[in-house]
Amino acid sequence: MVQADTFQNPHTLARLLGKPADQFSREDLIRAVIELGIEMINFRYVGEDGKLKTLNFVITGKEHLEMILTDGERIDGSQLFSSIEAGSSDLYVVPRYRTAFINPFTEILTLEILCSFYTNEGKPLPSDPSNILRKAHQAFLKETGARFHALAELEYYVISPHDPTYPVLDQKGYHESRPFTQSEDLRVEALRLIAQAGGKVKYGHAEVGCFTLDGTLYEQHEIEFLPVPIEEAVDQLAIAKWIVRMLGDIYGVQISFAPKITVGKAGSGLHFHMMAVRDGENLMVSERQLSGFARKMIAGLLDCAGALTAFGNTIPTSYLRLVPHQEAPTNVCWGDRNRSVVVRVPLGWTGAENMIADANPAAPPEVSKRIAKQTIELRTPDGSADVYLTAAGIVAACLHGIRMPDALDKARELYVDGNIFDEKNREKLASLSHLPNSCVESAEVLLEKRAVFESDDIFPASVIDSTTRRLFGYQDRGLSERIYGKEKEFRAIVEEYIHVQ
Repeated sequence: MVQADTFQNPHTLARLLGKPADQFSREDLIRAVIELGIEMINFRYVGEDGKLKTLNFVITGKEHLEMILTDGERIDGSQLFSSIEAGSSDLYVVPRYRTAFINPFTEILTLEILCSFYTNEGKPLPSDPSNILRKAHQAFLKETGARFHALAELEYYVISPHDPTYPVLDQKGYHESRPFTQSEDLRVEALRLIAQAGGKVKYGHAEVGCFTLDGTLYEQHEIEFLPVPIEEAVDQLAIAKWIVRMLGDIYGVQISFAPKITVGKAGSGLHFHMMAVRDGENLMVSERQLSGFARKMIAGLLDCAGALTAFGNTIPTSYLRLVPHQEAPTNVCWGDRNRSVVVRVPLGWTGAENMIADANPAAPPEVSKRIAKQTIELRTPDGSADVYLTAAGIVAACLHGIRMPDALDKARELYVDGNIFDEKNREKLASLSHLPNSCVESAEVLLEKRAVFESDDIFPASVIDSTTRRLFGYQDRGLSERIYGKEKEFRAIVEEYIHVQ
């Protein structure tokens, strides 16, 4: 890292150590502990329920610090994974140095590190969500020679007492500014702290969802990230969700990542953008057009779209968001700049290089050649997603598409020009398959498609089985029909799931 990058980098440890996080070593972290006077270390890891867990250490000396950072620690895996029996449940948690950051919330200076799980034989735990994602990325790299980059759009609601001084406009919150949005300060603070923790933040803004109910303000916001290798993208997403929640607690407001808050209002998605990068080239683009490689990835995502909801839409209210005319997909199709589809191809600056010169004719800047920005976006996941399994499923689905002999034909058949609900697309709409309508349907589709995810030894059979068992446990088939038009029943089911991982 050059000195200028070190100076500008908001990541506290990267700036101190003069190197990017992916180059952190044990000795680097020991140096940071000594120079900053850090007294504690927290191991963090995600269990089967998708929630971030914590193991606290008080540093008692350099030898103790070296031991923690080298050996990790022993935990009871049966409390975290249903596939592990209590009779033989010991696991190791071992730190991933590149994820280290300073906890911004503790009075005692504390180092936070995400960990991976290992078996009693010292091998990666097959059911560890982070290991499943790593295996998926390795399989993709081996097959294509390309690294899978991704970014997420983290949407959430801030729930607080309503200040009527500046009335909010129902469902008109998109990019609203203070004083017409009450929670901009919280969002800006979240952006700052996420960046200090190593998150590659693109931007933040107020989102569409905004309404008041019984004197309470429900205000939607979004934080979007920059594309990075997918393991990094998901690690920083897990940390970002924790930071936003912690800030909500400090500000005295509720934070909800729930997919649906109330009937007729915008739900919160967790859209994933993705691209494949090989030798510094974005394979999504060829001759300023969407490439055949990208179309094959899209075909794979569409072929597995229903099954992916098992990882990305994990609670009954997920399927109250996936309804028509709510900027959420319901039918399996794709399109350009289109928010009614499962896979959207957003604007990617292809063929639009001269805008800056037109906007600044008196002083047009020199523009160096950079990697193409084009991505494709999966719009189905929401805030209930197991972020590691969802990301691993996305990679597996894209790899499946690349291998499908009829992938380009499938992509051509499932393309939609414009809004799928427009009258001109009525016949096309009738020909498309539907996403699952419930957790139960999602589980059924995953069982039908399990071979895609179990190929290349990516998903263990036990993870597919435990995922479907959990979804079948909801018994929510027909939920949307049962509560449609019944505000009281709708509110009751939403309140039950308003706080998800």
